[in-house]
Amino acid sequence: MQRDSRIGANFIINATMANTHQFQTEVRQLLDIVIHAFYSDREVFVRELVSNASDALEKLRLKQLTQTDIYEPERALRITITTDEEAGTLTIADSGIGMTQEEVVEFLGTIAHSGTKKFLEAMKESKGGTQDLIGQFGVGFYSVFMAADKVEVTTRSWQPDATPVKWVSDGQEGYELDEAAAETPRGTSILIHLKEDAKNFAKGDHTRYILSKYSNFVGFPIDFNGEHLNTVQAIWMKSKKDVKPEEYEGFYQFIAHTESKPLSYMHFSADAPIVLNSVLFVPEENPEAMGFGRCEPMVSLYCHKVLIDSKPEKLLPEWLRFLAGVVDSEDLPLNISREMLQDNSLLRKVAGIITKRFIKHLEGVAKNETETYEKFWRTFSRYIKEGVVTSWEHKDALGKLLRFESTFTEPGKLTSFEDYVSRMKENQKDIYVLYGASRSQLENSPYLDALKARGFEVGFFTEGGDQFVVESLMKFGEKEIKSIDRAGLELPPLEAQPDQPGLDDAEAEGLTTWVSDTFKDRFSKVSTSDRVTSAPAIALQGEGDISPEIKAYLRAMGQEIPETHPEIAFNPHNPIVMKLAELRTQDESLATLLADQLINTALLRAGMLDDPAKLADNSQALLEKLLNK
Repeated sequence: MQRDSRIGANFIINATMANTHQFQTEVRQLLDIVIHAFYSDREVFVRELVSNASDALEKLRLKQLTQTDIYEPERALRITITTDEEAGTLTIADSGIGMTQEEVVEFLGTIAHSGTKKFLEAMKESKGGTQDLIGQFGVGFYSVFMAADKVEVTTRSWQPDATPVKWVSDGQEGYELDEAAAETPRGTSILIHLKEDAKNFAKGDHTRYILSKYSNFVGFPIDFNGEHLNTVQAIWMKSKKDVKPEEYEGFYQFIAHTESKPLSYMHFSADAPIVLNSVLFVPEENPEAMGFGRCEPMVSLYCHKVLIDSKPEKLLPEWLRFLAGVVDSEDLPLNISREMLQDNSLLRKVAGIITKRFIKHLEGVAKNETETYEKFWRTFSRYIKEGVVTSWEHKDALGKLLRFESTFTEPGKLTSFEDYVSRMKENQKDIYVLYGASRSQLENSPYLDALKARGFEVGFFTEGGDQFVVESLMKFGEKEIKSIDRAGLELPPLEAQPDQPGLDDAEAEGLTTWVSDTFKDRFSKVSTSDRVTSAPAIALQGEGDISPEIKAYLRAMGQEIPETHPEIAFNPHNPIVMKLAELRTQDESLATLLADQLINTALLRAGMLDDPAKLADNSQALLEKLLNK
């Protein structure tokens, strides 16, 4: 944002220090636009003036590096703010660079000639879309007239022989310009006579709150009604080696309004492609899990330590909404109110850089602070999973952060896909997973038979939405992730097994053909398979079928559910299946009831039986048939 940091005001004067002057037409138009169109909240004028004062102090600090002859060299660099409730005034003063009479004429005349006119011309060309333009012209000072009946600006330059200048205006038709008192100190003082409906800014508590909200981290001391206000340092602008752990904790407690310590934090700075300084904190607890509803953004956006937006909606992706902290970038071009970014592509770049760095930070925590990461995972795993599903550009990196139990871990112990791959057998080409309600349920699943027989590890995913997450990930590195309850699972052949009693090829073919004909069009395929050894039969999801979890989601949303055609695989060595093969030729009605029972049981265990009452009805009919025999 361009602004005259020496006085924080852009107003029009002539070359003489004479009395009353009329605003040019363009300036009156500009005042009307700024006052009535661009600030959604009056309080931002305080932020604008304090920011201008900070800029003026910074310019003087730089001037002190090259100049020795400075007016009042011993005067401390600070901002002084006072309220007078009885008089209805607010004063914002700084001891910064100030301005000479000639600079007032030259600088403000140039702005009148080019800046204001160019702004108005650009406004016309944009056909009213001025939110993206006004920040380029440095007119933030004029926001003061939203709250002011009259404004008195008194300024004295850093140059020892400069004449103090006083400017007075009501923001309507013009202004008065004259010499200020000889004893005027270096810098600028803005005395604001407040409108009747803005007298709350003359109340100490109200303005103190605004200052703590927007200007708490300004780099120069702020004295407010005799009290030193900004006592918390902007640690994100410091080098990491200069910040102690207890300072991070204190800063987190200040911005998060909590007494707890952060679970983890990341301090990050970059010079390219965008200048960024940031500190992000992971809380100890997840407020959404505590029943407080969806988290609002808790990472604030700053520019040069001045708050731009305390809750920027698009600064970070939704799945990082649990974070608290600060992002500061001097490269972001802002509009006059600092409430909208002119170039959203820059904000997207900031979001991308911060997101990638935070994922890297979590990778480091997972590798070097395993207990901390395990606590993080148990508290915030839902957000990482949400990121896998919603952030295509980050899903592979987030896949490294996923944790789960498996057939190779003790109950309660977590593993990762990276660790899983490191344990894979030489003849294993895919990663195998299984979804269910609990580990104990999955450990008794007949789908594990074929994998256990081959010594392959199976990951257990037991939380709602896990199937969406893993299917969004699809693969880890070069390894595809396969659910073992799906048809078409390619497994290497088993080593030679001892001969077991079971159906021969002809009997197996006869049974599967009979089941297919008896339950016509219910299944895409009926077979006998070595994928099941502990149960009589298993139901496998067809390769093109939607999963039970997605089917339940569609049902809950009132959506139409596509037809599914699962596969049924019988265990040719199971005594019940061997008996079924006999019954189909001896007592077909009993065989039909038995086959239906086996099939419905398999569908139920797979989560694919839409109406469990069918199983109960069939059980009763089967029992009655057996009792009658």
